[in-house]
Amino acid sequence: MSSILTNNSAMVALQTLKSVNSNLQQTQSEISTGKAVASAKDNSAVWAISKVMESDVKGFKGIQESLSLGESTVAVARNASETVTDLLTDIKGKIVAAQEENVDREKIQTDINALRDQIGAVVGAAQFNGLNLVQGTDEVNILSSLDRTGSGNVSASNIRVDRQDLTSTSGVNGVGTGNDLSAQIVDAAGGTTTFAGSNLVNTGNSAVISFDSTNGFDTGDTVSITVGNQTVSWTAGADDQSGDVGRDALLGSLQALDLEGVTFTSAAGAAEGDIVVTSTRSFESLDLSVALGGANAGDGDAYFSAINGDAQVGTAVEEATIDQRAEEVFFTTAAAPSEGNSYQASIAGTAYFYTAGAGETMEDVARGLKTAIDAAGIEGVTTQVAINDSTGEVSLKVDNSSATTLAFATAAADGGEASGGLFGLDAIDVTSNEGADSALDNIETLIQNSIDAAASFGSAQGRIETQSTFIGSLVDSLKSGIGTLVDADMEEASARLQALQVQQQLATQSLSIANQAPQNILSLFR
Repeated sequence: MSSILTNNSAMVALQTLKSVNSNLQQTQSEISTGKAVASAKDNSAVWAISKVMESDVKGFKGIQESLSLGESTVAVARNASETVTDLLTDIKGKIVAAQEENVDREKIQTDINALRDQIGAVVGAAQFNGLNLVQGTDEVNILSSLDRTGSGNVSASNIRVDRQDLTSTSGVNGVGTGNDLSAQIVDAAGGTTTFAGSNLVNTGNSAVISFDSTNGFDTGDTVSITVGNQTVSWTAGADDQSGDVGRDALLGSLQALDLEGVTFTSAAGAAEGDIVVTSTRSFESLDLSVALGGANAGDGDAYFSAINGDAQVGTAVEEATIDQRAEEVFFTTAAAPSEGNSYQASIAGTAYFYTAGAGETMEDVARGLKTAIDAAGIEGVTTQVAINDSTGEVSLKVDNSSATTLAFATAAADGGEASGGLFGLDAIDVTSNEGADSALDNIETLIQNSIDAAASFGSAQGRIETQSTFIGSLVDSLKSGIGTLVDADMEEASARLQALQVQQQLATQSLSIANQAPQNILSLFR
């Protein structure tokens, strides 16, 4: 049935033309913008994802700039640390030269002062955009990433760079404020008893080798005395039955050893048969043993009876140890120092202190206290730091070789301000024998501190470089992912455009034909 009121063919043709034109418009938009999803109406879900990822790309580009700035700042600090290490090594060479007495130590000290001033100039100038990582102790955070969770929450990640203080400041003593930490300084290796104080004296420590005055020697009896890995022996002959003969022979042989810091004497008075072994060695204990042989070797009442009153019973060897002259304090292994913990050693009523910085160990504390005491130049006072190889426990030894007895005490508390990593550098003085000796030991600590600082900065710089490279690759990957989501396939769009143009022409002709159909009805009325 034909109708002049309703042209179904024209409506179908019109709808087809509209659909073709819509598709053609979309294809032309893809070609002109290069995007398959140019706005939210194209594909709201994909468009939303792409916009989130584009915001992340913007953020990561900002992070790349932050990493570049941080890398430059750390590079300056690393270069400064390496330069300081080289200058400290030069100072060590001067200190080594000063160990020889036949040199002009005043001129060497002048060179050391110049190198020390140069170190101060390097440390002061090692800043980038006002940030100096070789001064102070506060950590610096460099923005390194934006972490997005599946729920859409975003958090920032940072690379922490620890400042490495290479100044020579003494810090602020925290003793007397905050918590009492005195229990961290103990009086014996592995002990828990807080060090209670003592006196530093030069008299040394002794051990007494006692002989039984009621017994003599039999022919062939032998006595061997070992002191500090040196051994003397005596064998009784037929005419050597008196105990004094053996004692005198052994005493003479011991004195002939001429051991440094060790003397051998005969006890006076009622115990004149005894041999007294006295050691004034500062930082070294002395092992002592007596071995017996012959007829009386196993007798409890033999001619040799005891060392320090420890009687020989049923054994042919008796041993003892003469303690070092120096006073030794130990730092507990049960705790580590925190930043601001201040440790103090008082000698003759004057306090010398070291305040720990962030991440330091008890070894750092012991060496810091050693440096503080050495810097004072107390007559006759020398120091040494010891580390137990098996337990890692650290101790500080303080010796006094002067004729004056000095009171020695310790204390510790928190609330201080950290000493600089080159604490003690200003006090290096090689113009005296004592100063040259202490400087040689302390310069090693300073060099190690600067090496540790350079290594720390080098590690941080390497991590920043790696992160920067990763962020660059990540940005590229995100861009590629966004392109996969929203970019148009230009080959497909081009082919589709040509097809749609043909369809548009056909749809236009179809509509034209459909519009002509009612005119055919007019012929029926002619």
